[in-house]
Amino acid sequence: MTAINLSGRVALVTGGSRGIGRAIAVGLAEAGADVAINYVVHETAATGALSAVKGAGRRGIAIRADVSDSAAVDDMVAEVVSVLGPVDILVNNAGIAVPRSIEETTEADFMRTLQVNLTSSFLCAQAVLPGMRQRQWGRLIFISSGAAYSGGRVGVHYSASKGGMEGLARGYAKRLVEEGITANCVAPIQVATDMSPPDVTPKGGLPMGRKGDVDEVAIAAVMLAGNGYMTGQTIHVNGGVYFN
Repeated sequence: MTAINLSGRVALVTGGSRGIGRAIAVGLAEAGADVAINYVVHETAATGALSAVKGAGRRGIAIRADVSDSAAVDDMVAEVVSVLGPVDILVNNAGIAVPRSIEETTEADFMRTLQVNLTSSFLCAQAVLPGMRQRQWGRLIFISSGAAYSGGRVGVHYSASKGGMEGLARGYAKRLVEEGITANCVAPIQVATDMSPPDVTPKGGLPMGRKGDVDEVAIAAVMLAGNGYMTGQTIHVNGGVYFN
């Protein structure tokens, strides 16, 4: 079995400055891809992630863009194409998770979460798909969440947005299966990030006695980037929190 080789490919990772997104960006670079790192706020972190990509011997670029805005997405993709080349691998990782009880959840909370987590994934996919279809090669990777299956702890707005990502991925998978383009999800849960600190665990503990590491999620995403036969699927990275 040969190692995954993404040489000559260009990847775009949304929300790629920190946490899971950063780990995926670096993992793709280590597999040979040139990587564009999208961010909104954390410029210093994005610069650090870009340095890690270049440290792996690959080209890279960090781009500030609000991926919930269609015009910003179009401009971002155009810049990636101009600097690195057409996007072959899209990782939809950008998102927000604002805890709310049912009673606290407002229409504004719900709509904003869908816009940032779900609509952004649609906008980015639509922006890169024409090039992928022209080249008859592409990978759409959606970082959803175990909350789409377990109900999660953040709130109904968050679970709905992540469940929507899963449906979106399968919709693309069904329609693009004959064009060399795959669409899959990675559903992490209880992974140590800024959103879920390693020292904060749910009541009852965790089956493995620890939270997952961002690199363990990145391994799954890189595998999907290198696999041309797997589509319409979800890889669950959850340490046995639930089985699917």
